Formats: sequence, structure tokens, C-alpha cells
Amino acid sequence: MKRKMNLFTLLLLAGIFVLVACGSTQPTGKEGVLSDPVKVNFTQESFPKIDGSTATIPLSEGIVMGLLEMTEDEAKSFVVHNKTHPAYVNLIEGDADIIFVTEPSDEELRLAREKGIELEVIPVVKDAFVFLVNTQNPISSLKLQEIKDIYQGKITNWKEVGGEDIEIIPYQRPKNSGSQTIMENLVMKNLEIMDAPTEFKPEGMGELIERVAGYDNSQKALGYSVYYYANTMYTRDTIKLIGVDGVKPDKETIKSNRYPLSSAYYAVLRKDEAADSSARLLLKWLLSQEGQKVAEESGYISVK
Repeated sequence: MKRKMNLFTLLLLAGIFVLVACGSTQPTGKEGVLSDPVKVNFTQESFPKIDGSTATIPLSEGIVMGLLEMTEDEAKSFVVHNKTHPAYVNLIEGDADIIFVTEPSDEELRLAREKGIELEVIPVVKDAFVFLVNTQNPISSLKLQEIKDIYQGKITNWKEVGGEDIEIIPYQRPKNSGSQTIMENLVMKNLEIMDAPTEFKPEGMGELIERVAGYDNSQKALGYSVYYYANTMYTRDTIKLIGVDGVKPDKETIKSNRYPLSSAYYAVLRKDEAADSSARLLLKWLLSQEGQKVAEESGYISVK
């Protein structure tokens, strides 16, 4: 009886939980925001251990500023994100209670399965996967199929997609980085991405943007990132975000799902996390109207 009551309580608290079994690579389910206010009373000692990707640092900082009444400088010192893959490892190993990341990669799901852990993956803010070029490149949009062909090595020159007669340098990210996992799951799906030399796989998202922005690459480079990071956290005057299938990414097209590569940032917890834990309470608050307002004030797009 006690187990049934816990499950019922969990469903009431979660509302929109998207359960990802360890053998799955894609979150499934519905998004939603809780309409009723959620009361929380965290202290620094009772606050759950959080981790996450680089692009969700402002989200975590906004949360702790709102819930712990910290200044911006205090929040920056309090919040520690170890990037996407280390955050998943920390969650699986029990060194984090909740993480804010992109969806798990196959390897991260395998690591969880080996530890006997199932993950719950819940969308908390919307985002989009975007492609970027140097401002010297006249291209303003690519078809999704053209992008796939470029990253399979079938298209190698910009003139094949309406640009200048110049080779394409298609940058990638390392395996298990958040943006690489999105590229594999959302864009390429079952298609294999061509091998690229190490110099075409910058370690950090900022480094990739710098490569595309650099004078040396000018019209050659093509790269990808997530909208929030490229548009807010790491902007450069010499890059531009291009459209996909004629639709340019912005807050309006992402929120309305008109942009074809809409994605999300997720809160990820272990499935065995107690229903009344601080991590679940934090998640419930983040999915409330108050929590979503804090997310929007931090520059993100609410899930509703």
C-alpha cells in the first residue's frame, strides 16, 4: 500500500514527467506547467545538489537567486556546473540530485543501466538547435536535407547550396557533448555523421563559435549550437544564425514550434529519487508559474 501511495504522490507532484528507460534515447511525453503555487523554503544546506551543462548555468543561477535570496555574485559562486557528460556521471554516481542538461546520449544511458539506474527526463524550458555561419557567408538558410548531406560528406562545397565556390568546413563537437547528442538524435537520427579530424571538433561550445567567427574561416565554416547559448551567452559580431527550411530561429518561432529543430533543456533525476525529496520539490517549483517566470527572466523560453 505504501508503495502505491508513493507512486500516486509522485504523479501528482510531477505532472509532466517524461520517463526515459535506460534503453531509450529520446524523451517522450507531454510538457506542462503547474498552475497552483508551490511553496518552498530552502536553505543553502537543504538545497539539492545541482549540476548541469554550460548553457543552463544562468538558469541555475536564476533559481538560487530566487529561492535562496542570493545576489548575482553569490549565485555565481554557489552554482557549479561541470558540463553535460560529467553532470550525467555525477547524477548516476549519486554526487548530484538533479541536473539541467540536454537529453542523455546512448553512452550516458548505458552508464545508467550498468549502475541499475533509470533516469527521469523532464523538459523545463524550451530551446532550439541552431546552425551558424560567418557573416561573410551569403547563405541565410539551409534545407534540413542539405544539412544532413553536408554532415555525411555528400555536399562539400557551398556552391552546391547556393553559396560561393568555396569548400565547406563542417565543425562538430566531441562525442557526449550536449550539442553533439542533439545533432545525432534530432538532426541526423539514424544517419552516420562523417568522421572529422580533431581540429574540426572543438572541445567547448564557445570554441566552436570562435572557429566560425574567425577571419581565417570566413565563408567556409558551418557550425552548430543551442539557441540560448549562441544568442545570449556567447555572441559574436561575425557570426549569424541561419534558418532551417526557410525558418529563422528566434523566440517566437521556437515557442510556436515553427522552427523545425526545436528542443529543450531538461531536468534529469534518478527514478528512485524519493517523492518528497528536495530535488523533486525544486522541480515542482520550477514547473510552476513562478518558476517558469524566473526561467523567462533568466532569458529562457518557458515550456508553455
